Amino acid sequence: MLRTLKFAALCLLLLPPVALGGSVRGDYVEARTADVYTGYCVANGEMNLAGKEAIMAWRVTDGEWKGADLTGLSVLAVVSANSTLGDSYSDPLPARAVLVVDERANAGQKRALVEMAQALGGELLGEVVKIESEKIDFETGGHGEARVRAGDVASLVTRCLAATDHLCGNEEVYYPPLTPVAQAHPAFTLVNEFSGDGLNMTWNNSFKRSAFVGSFQR
Repeated sequence: MLRTLKFAALCLLLLPPVALGGSVRGDYVEARTADVYTGYCVANGEMNLAGKEAIMAWRVTDGEWKGADLTGLSVLAVVSANSTLGDSYSDPLPARAVLVVDERANAGQKRALVEMAQALGGELLGEVVKIESEKIDFETGGHGEARVRAGDVASLVTRCLAATDHLCGNEEVYYPPLTPVAQAHPAFTLVNEFSGDGLNMTWNNSFKRSAFVGSFQR
């Protein structure tokens, strides 16, 4: 309770997404509640019915944001949008987000992590309804393997796509990642779970071709 109250005050410091203000690089993992690597038939069947939720996670391997050294720290955003994320025919806004910052960060680093996530996440993170501080475990492997856990709030586990993950043989990257990343590998989602507060909903949306694992640099 005390931890939540301490960082609730950060809400007063939130700014709208602004110009990028640092030099950082690291790892990025994302999972949605709709397939991102899929065929048109599956995508059309999910459109406006699924894919309105996402978890976005960044781990800084090197760099700083507005003077705060963020090396080794992570931040995670949980998003609930108005429509299927990535659908060019629908507006995902308004969207609401819960942010989870690395509990190892000091007060200045926590604020920098929030501002960095908002800048990288753009309009999807324009309305942050809650900020929490949790232990964040973040691991990545080759070509789509990742494991991210933010306390009891959110979890992501992905693996490489396999031949058995093809349903129709015409799959492609139907939706791009929600933020600019490099070497983004579509991946199979083993766990995509949000069990926190703030969005008036939770989910456990697993066993889908709904993830990306990549890197970012700004």
